[in-house]
Formats: sequence, C-alpha cells, structure tokens
Amino acid sequence: MCVCPGPRRIGTCVICGLGIPVRSSSLPLFSDAMPAPTQLFFPLIRNCELSRIYGTACYCHHKHLCCSSPYIPQSRLRYTPHLAYSTFCRPKENWWQYTQGRKYASTPQKFYLTPPQVNSILKANEYSFKVPEFDGKNVSSVLGFDSNQLPANAPIEDRRSAATCLQTRGMLLGVFDGHAGCACSQAVSERLFYYIAVSLLPHETLLEIENAVESGRALLPILQWHKHPNDYFSKEASKLYFNSLRTYWQELIDLNTGESADIDVKEALINAFKRLDNDISLEAQVGDPNSFLNYLVLRVAFSGATACVAHVDGVDLHVANTGDSRAMLGVQEEDGSWSAVTLSNDHNAQNERELERLKLEHPKNEAKSVVKQDRLLGLLMPFRAFGDVKFKWSIDLQKRVIESGPDQLNDNEYTKFIPPNYYTPPYLTAEPEVTYHRLRPQDKFLVLATDGLWETMHRQDVVRIVGEYLTGMHHQQPIAVGGYKVTLGQMHGLLTERRAKMSSVFEDQNAATHLIRHAVGNNEFGTVDHERLSKMLSLPEELARMYRDDITIIVVQFNSHVIGAYQNQE
Repeated sequence: MCVCPGPRRIGTCVICGLGIPVRSSSLPLFSDAMPAPTQLFFPLIRNCELSRIYGTACYCHHKHLCCSSPYIPQSRLRYTPHLAYSTFCRPKENWWQYTQGRKYASTPQKFYLTPPQVNSILKANEYSFKVPEFDGKNVSSVLGFDSNQLPANAPIEDRRSAATCLQTRGMLLGVFDGHAGCACSQAVSERLFYYIAVSLLPHETLLEIENAVESGRALLPILQWHKHPNDYFSKEASKLYFNSLRTYWQELIDLNTGESADIDVKEALINAFKRLDNDISLEAQVGDPNSFLNYLVLRVAFSGATACVAHVDGVDLHVANTGDSRAMLGVQEEDGSWSAVTLSNDHNAQNERELERLKLEHPKNEAKSVVKQDRLLGLLMPFRAFGDVKFKWSIDLQKRVIESGPDQLNDNEYTKFIPPNYYTPPYLTAEPEVTYHRLRPQDKFLVLATDGLWETMHRQDVVRIVGEYLTGMHHQQPIAVGGYKVTLGQMHGLLTERRAKMSSVFEDQNAATHLIRHAVGNNEFGTVDHERLSKMLSLPEELARMYRDDITIIVVQFNSHVIGAYQNQE
C-alpha cells in the first residue's frame, strides 16, 4: 500500500507506483453500501465526465425550456427551444468548486443489473387484460391486450388508455405522447375516450343521460376503464371536465333531429378530437375561480400531446391519429412469416402530404418559414397535436391570457415567448387522420406505440418479434452481420445466444414488455444483449433522454375464429 506524502488519488501512486485502495477515498464511489443504481451508473458517468461537470455547474430557472438536459441533441427533442432561451441558464456561483474534490479510479469497474433487477424495471408498468369471449352484447373480436411504459423523461410524458364502450359496442385503446410537460397528455388520456363515446351514442341514449343529470339520478356508465394503478385521474378537475363534456352532448342533442340513423364512426372520431381540443383552449381562455384549477387548465393548454387511438368493433377497425405515434397491424402470411401493415401516417416533415397541407393553409410568402429545419416554425416536430396554444392563438389572445393569468404563468418566459414568423395562426391542428381496416383472419394483432419505439426499431422487426412471441414459433433467418467482420468464434457465440433466446422467449408474460426489452437491449445483430440492456436501464434521469424517448406500447390481440365467423356470415 502506498504511504507516500502529498495528495492521495485513487488508483496508482504517481511517486511509488503502488496501488491505492479505492476505499481510501473520502468519496466511497464503490462502496457495497451504495445503492445499486449508483454503482451501475459509474462507468457511464465517468465516460461523460465533461457533461457531468457542466450539468452540475449550471442550473436552469425554467428546466422544461432546456428539455431537461443542456446536452441532449436537438434532433431528439420534440420541441426545440429558441436560441434566446440560452440566456436563462447561468453558472452557479463558484462553479469551479464542483470540478474539485472528486477522484475516480484509474480503471473503471463494471457493474450491471442482474436479470431479476432488469425484469423488475421492465415490468413495473406492465398491464394485461383478457376480454371475455362474450361481453354481454356480442362475441368480441379482441382476445385481450398487453400494455407497458418505460420512462426516459422524469416524470414520464407519455400516457395510455384502454376502455370498453358500455352503451355502444367496441373497445377504445390509445397512446398519447406529451411534450413541454405531461399536463396535456394526462388531460387527453382522461377525457378523449368520453368525447368519442358520447359522439357514438344514439340520440335516445343522450336524452336519457341528460334527463338523469337534470333529475339528479344516477348516470348510465359510458365506459369501463382498464387501467394500471399508476394510470391516475385528476380528481380536482373532474367537475370541470364533466361540465365541458355535458355541454358537448347537449349540443349533440340539439343538432340531432331524433331520427334513427347509423352513426359514422370516422366522423365521430374526428368530431371528438376537434371538440376536446377546442374545450382545452376555451377552458384556458375563460379561466377558473379556483387558483389551482386555473393554473392547471393553462398548463394543459400551453403544453401539447399527440394521440393515436384505435376503435375496434367486430371486424371494423378505425385508427384515428394526430401526430407521430403509430398503429401497426401484424399479419401472418400462409407460410407463417409476418408482415407489417401501417394503419397511420406520421404528421411531420417526412410526410410530403402534410408539408403540402401546411403550405396551402398559409400565404405563399410563408412557404419558406412555416417549416424550417423539419419543424413547425422551426420549433415543433409534430404538425398535429392537442394543446400547444402558442401555435394556435393570436398574439393578442396569448398576451391577454398570460397577463390575466397567475404569477407562475406570467413569470414563465416560455409562455411569453412568441414563435418566430408567427403571422397567420393557427399553424397547428388536432384534427385526426382516420384510417379504416376490415379485419381478416390473418390479422393477428395491432401495435399502438409512441415514437419512442419507432425511433429504435423498424416496423417489420416490431411485428416479427411480437408475432413470434404470441405464437411461440420462430422462423429463423440467416444471421445478418451488417458488414462486420465476424470470426468463427463470434459466430458460434451468436448462434448460442440465439438458442438461449429461443429457450427464454416466455420470460416475459406481456407482449409489450417483450417488445420494450428488444427496443432497449437489441445489439447490432438484432438480439437482446443483457449488458447493453443493463447499461441503458441504469442511465440516470439526466442522461436517459440523450439515448431514447419515453416508450409506451399497447399490443391488441385479435380472435381469428370470431373474425372468420363474421366473414362466413356474410
């Protein structure tokens, strides 16, 4: 052991060359008593030391303006702050002190999560629901669904919802991706299905519900929710939300003549999306005497959320999408292989039709400014979303609401900021694009997921992994090495890993969990690498968002026998 005088550093003494025990440090980085995540984070933190020092030495008055971390690549942000926001971050006093006094081992030691620890993280938010074969009205074409979430933001900005329609037929399932906070995605996940259900109700049922409210009688239940315990409702805003919903169904009663007519599901979905977004905007403009609710409705309106919702009724599948989440159908071919059928379109700069729509809705002199750097007004990635009133309200209305709002809003530089080249609002809409698909016996499942999944996996890989998981059948393809030089020993290792993967495929009891495991842990050869998975799940909050987005997945499994029976009846 080194006994030399002078400053003592962890690792090897610069004078005598003898080792200095790690535990001699005043900062026990490798202590067994430390929480497991801290041990696991060390190799990654050490490799990003400059980022750590910068993140520690600076703080942000408006954290959401910098999207949680000053060194996240802008390409990964759904909302890019204006350059002027850089003035809101300033160094802490005596910031240089934060770079002193921390000493690290010269050779980093590796710590990884054990398989049980990995499973605990991956399964924390998983939920499964099996649909009764006969739900009281008809034989269901849905066997059940699995859902799960893996956060990257803190708190997570994604939401999910699933419910059975009780007064009409069918199921509703949806994923919601928030940005600039989780307030809007939370509100939409709670409210949108009620708006859709009301839009689908016949005139007689709407009258019955209104009469029950008027007389103080118990209301007919409209939805049966299927929620994970972490999927909460905002009890404080329930009365406000109910009053807005009631106004909507009262207007539907007035507009409807009472004549019996088939309700157009596509039209109902579009009306529900647009009406909810309008109510979010109106509630923020009117305000509320309750200061808590007043601030809540403003937070909902100034943040934003995309939505991808599926309505399944027998063989009729409708997908309503606003933004860049996706719906993907898994189809099993006659030879047992899997193919992916896309049932939604991304509303972003990669969609030529969306670009054309935006340019047509604004004067020609704005053709070069309405979309800059593949973002709406150079700021927002999705071209359709709920909330985001900064891209919808006039400048005068924004200023009026902010000035009359609570101090928290008036002091927030983000809400006061006007996007550049803001001449002819609204630039953003919540109107969904609705796709209809008639289910066939070969249509085995539907994947609804936020863009956190699609950024990491190709749609064909998603469908193949889920299909193989649900059927237990693996159609092996030649191992693709993607141009890498692979030795015979490495190839043997890959084949051994493939065999181990096949034997442990049912380690997950939830298809969404299984898909997240692959999305986060897949290596360059397309197989789950436990070391990589452990590292990715060990990332601290301030680093996780650098590598991936929140991931939310719902996998809906269809009943092929029921779907086939529908076809035979016709």
